[in-house]
Amino acid sequence: MTTRLSKGGRLIDRTRPVKFQFNGQYYKGFAGDTLASALLANGHTTVGRSFKYHRPRGIVASGAEEPNALMGLGTGNRFEPNARATVVELQDGTYAESQNHWPSLAFDVGVLNDSLSKFFPAGFYYKTFMYPRAAWKHVFEPVIRAAAGLGKAPTKADPDTYEYYYAYTDVLVIGAGLAGLTAARQAADAGLRVLILEQSPHVGGRLNTEEADVEGAPGADWARAEAAALAAMPNVTLRTRTMGAGVYDHGYILANERLDGPVRERLWRIRAKQVVTATGAIERPLAFAGNDRPGVMLASAVRDYVALYGVSPGDRTVVVTNNDDAYRTAIALKRAGLDVPAILDARPAATGPLPRMARELGIRVELGKGIAKVVGGKTLKSVEICAHAGEGAVLEVIPCECVAMSGGWSPIVHLWSHCGGKLTWDEDLIAFRPDLERAPTGDRGQGFVLPAGAANGYFSATQIVEDAVAMGQRAVREAGGSPASGTAPTVTEDVTEEAPAMPVWMMPERASYKLRSKAFLDFQNDVKVSDVQLAAQEGYESVEHTKRYTTLGMATDQGKLSNINGLAILADSLGAAIPDVGTTTFRPPYTPVTIGTLAGEARGALFKPLRKTAIDGWHEAQGATFEPVADWRRPFAYPKNGESVHAAVNREVLTAREKVSLLDASTLGKILVKGPDAGKFLNLMYTNPMAGLKPGRCRYGLMLNENGFLWDDGVVARLDEDTFLVHTTTGNSDRVHAWFEEWLQTEWWDMQVYTANVTEQYAQVAVVGPKARELLQAMGTDMDLSNDALPFMGWADGTIGGIKARVYRISFSGELSYEVAIPAGQGLAFWEAAMEAGAPMGVAPYGTEALHVLRAEKGFIIVGDESDGTVTPHDLGLSWAVSQKKEDFIGKRALERADLTREGRKQLVGLETVEPSVVLPDGAHAVEHDRMIGHVTSTYFSPTLGRSIAMALIEGGLSRTGDMLEFPISDDKTIRAKIVSPVFYDPEGARQNV
Repeated sequence: MTTRLSKGGRLIDRTRPVKFQFNGQYYKGFAGDTLASALLANGHTTVGRSFKYHRPRGIVASGAEEPNALMGLGTGNRFEPNARATVVELQDGTYAESQNHWPSLAFDVGVLNDSLSKFFPAGFYYKTFMYPRAAWKHVFEPVIRAAAGLGKAPTKADPDTYEYYYAYTDVLVIGAGLAGLTAARQAADAGLRVLILEQSPHVGGRLNTEEADVEGAPGADWARAEAAALAAMPNVTLRTRTMGAGVYDHGYILANERLDGPVRERLWRIRAKQVVTATGAIERPLAFAGNDRPGVMLASAVRDYVALYGVSPGDRTVVVTNNDDAYRTAIALKRAGLDVPAILDARPAATGPLPRMARELGIRVELGKGIAKVVGGKTLKSVEICAHAGEGAVLEVIPCECVAMSGGWSPIVHLWSHCGGKLTWDEDLIAFRPDLERAPTGDRGQGFVLPAGAANGYFSATQIVEDAVAMGQRAVREAGGSPASGTAPTVTEDVTEEAPAMPVWMMPERASYKLRSKAFLDFQNDVKVSDVQLAAQEGYESVEHTKRYTTLGMATDQGKLSNINGLAILADSLGAAIPDVGTTTFRPPYTPVTIGTLAGEARGALFKPLRKTAIDGWHEAQGATFEPVADWRRPFAYPKNGESVHAAVNREVLTAREKVSLLDASTLGKILVKGPDAGKFLNLMYTNPMAGLKPGRCRYGLMLNENGFLWDDGVVARLDEDTFLVHTTTGNSDRVHAWFEEWLQTEWWDMQVYTANVTEQYAQVAVVGPKARELLQAMGTDMDLSNDALPFMGWADGTIGGIKARVYRISFSGELSYEVAIPAGQGLAFWEAAMEAGAPMGVAPYGTEALHVLRAEKGFIIVGDESDGTVTPHDLGLSWAVSQKKEDFIGKRALERADLTREGRKQLVGLETVEPSVVLPDGAHAVEHDRMIGHVTSTYFSPTLGRSIAMALIEGGLSRTGDMLEFPISDDKTIRAKIVSPVFYDPEGARQNV
């Protein structure tokens, strides 16, 4: 059956038929159709099943507010669930399937829930599945998980491409209807940069449907001409199919653009000085029995389908309303040759131009009337009429195929609310509108979001233009420009409206209403009037609590259709006024955004970009095995000729102890701290004093958080009087830099200190072992590398192998060691030259595992192994690195808390297993008297010592040297180990000072 009208359809091209599939059947539509209009044109009134009760559901709206027509779109690896049919542009080959039913849309066994609805009131899931507890895991949870959610999650990898786009503009206008284009013209003529976003493929908004002339031309024609003229200006960018998704602090906006081509969708990340939200308004539904049945639609949507797509939602349409606007729908239907048996107006009087016009067309108008009940299942058959203020008795039954309902209009305030804009209740509109006195505040202290037109509560075309001009010029001024003396477009409306005069919860009296079938507030979440009344009865007086108890306005709906009606029911149930009840929080995005769009190019190998050093290619060519360290790829070991990784590590350790080895240490963080107050600043950052460090010297430092716990360590080098270079752990380079900036910008903003993260500007090579000095000298150098000229913890600049280098005399291995920093672009050349010069000495590279063994033999800690966010320097035996003389540093007061100074805290100790060849597992628990008293933090086999070694945090560990501990590994295996000093090798430090 087709319901396509023989004429009309402003947006479709009847010369271009399009073939598409719905639930496996082929149908025809036209270019310009949406999936929703094409389904209606082919007689599909039922397009899905509701979430909780599996009731048949039809199309309600014509735009992004659609709650019912959620489709599975596409097949295979291009499948997308929950696509709103009302905004899906029909293309040749479009494939769609309805959701939330089994085995079919026509016959769904889940509809049994509808019959059992009295057992599923609001909040039933909070009460029902408490006991018996054992049944939860095996019965309740599997069933609930199987039933939860709408649509199916894609199971195949998405082959499409997504991208980010960054934009900077003076004025961002969201919405290209009458208000948006008018506001944009004010900013464009003032010479400011203007970006206009429109979520639909067409500019004009409701000008495409309504009968209004602008500048002497049909509104739709004016909109297209004005948009083209604006887009041609060099300072204006206009993007259709681009939805303003969210407005955030500091003039930051996200938008989602749908594309045809190599890129499927684009996420716009926008910075704007001023944002004009010309997003229009959403028509409210009415609450009456059966208002969710297929064929019950918003009045504005009915006339959209007639005017824009040439589709009749039904041959006979009953209009039910509490305001003048719905009369437009009745008039449009009558002019299209369709029957309107009656307009049911809840108001006692309707005398405006629109009601008069309807009556002149011969349309029956019934005042003080409403719908008692909709009769129908998968299709609508009739409506039962009752007196709105009466006892709900059925006065008449009117056969019809469609009901067009209108409860008035609500400004779209979502974007205004996203970043803190407050709302005020307008009693005349019976709606919340933006409170301009409490606007979202931008960086300069003034409001940076300005609503215009219907989004600001102005619904007549003349008022929309006046408000848009005012808001556009205000945006120009607050963006730093001077408004041009532009003129507003002249608008001629066919007729004007009178404001709604009745409460918005349009239904018969509650006493009789309870005897009738379900009346829905939230179609998407199956929330009924009775659910909100029950929530109020059970004590949920806060609108936010009611929202969560009933799920009203949650999920993708975000209160678009349900918000005002739900608030009205709650207020009525509590005996309160709507503004006293308040409104819920609107959260971004305005409409759903795919995960692919949010991820952009971050997928596959780019999901988490891999950082590689300048020497990485050499490591790979030598057969290194790698491990991730934060975002870096680091060589773990260099197995040779079939050698096991374990054997390779042992060889690398012994080479460093006996000969000379190279380590690629380029990943260590390097942060430049410069300025007259640099020393003072670093004194506050580190536990030990840095301000007194002399140029040419280095100092090991500890960094604590405000709670007194260790979170990073490293070597600080003073380059000159005002400049320090801070070395951090690999994983914390970016975090430490951000930490520095946070304190400088929020607490010590008056300090003259500047920081820069220069980690990737330098390659750093550790030359380690007894022959380290010999190797560097063999490369050729102008530096005196002797112990007298360059002592331990000193640094010097010079040239090695013809490459400018900075040499730090520091050691993380306990051996004679030089860490050589060179420009990253010469890192590989330096490495290869060092390998060549050291070949006669038996040089070999070593990886991160040998690094760990070497440092553990010396008892050196690694942040993240020996610390876990609850460990202090005192726990680790590093009290010597905590200054007792400094007046303050971050974490100082926290270190003095009773719990951090008490006896019995876990302290770092060394462990030697009774069986030297047995290696304790990482994290193994020490148990004493059936109580865990500590755990292993690091554990290795030491080829230097020929036995296993470990470090552990043990309660009161420093006072227990020599004690034997037990580490249960399994039910039948326990490893015994003795507490020893954590410094297993060269405790005097003689080898690093030669």
